[in-house]
Amino acid sequence: MTIRVMIADDQAMVREAFSVLLGAQPGVEVVATAADGAEAVVRARELRPDVVVMDIRMPGTNGIEATRQIVGDPDLATKILVLTTFDLDEYVYEALRAGASGFLLKEASGAQLAEAVRVVAAGDALLSPEITRRLITEFSRLSGPGRPVPGVRVEALTGRETEVLTCVAQGLSNAEIAAELVVAEQTIKTHVGNILQKLQVRDRTQAAVYAYESGLVAPGRTHPRTPPT
Repeated sequence: MTIRVMIADDQAMVREAFSVLLGAQPGVEVVATAADGAEAVVRARELRPDVVVMDIRMPGTNGIEATRQIVGDPDLATKILVLTTFDLDEYVYEALRAGASGFLLKEASGAQLAEAVRVVAAGDALLSPEITRRLITEFSRLSGPGRPVPGVRVEALTGRETEVLTCVAQGLSNAEIAAELVVAEQTIKTHVGNILQKLQVRDRTQAAVYAYESGLVAPGRTHPRTPPT
């Protein structure tokens, strides 16, 4: 099935380059481009793309606010893939909190770009361990001690689901989690699906953000905290 993509960036050359790169990949179609966040929101509601490749720093309505509006629209199932530079953008964490499903480095190749789009479209958004470590560091700097988040959804997780969520928050893939916990990969997929449903989040990236914000997982820890009572 063809994945329909929109590129949102205030630089025309970036929009054109990414459109060409993605257009050359099998199973991916670029249906629109947008020069700022406001246009991205309008075009997303008109065209309902599967994925928006979203720059953060744009004039007027920036990528964070555009992400919040698109993800918050109950009539849209569009996923957001954030454009960032190699050095973690100070606003990327806020973009994830707004509902973005993952990161894309601007210097990514066409094949990497297409793969990132496919991963996000499938709902399997996963931050690489390197990017996850940077995200955790930035989270610690911006947030300090965990924000108070109601614990009822965390308490709904089983012990095994809590273990899986901890691994997800560390940036591990399903295959890596399966190896870590010595179970079948399909079992991990089932656990991840249950976690997303219980936490009421869109994908595994949002589940990872929730794990840190709830205090279930803390930066520097490899084991979960005891859920709040």
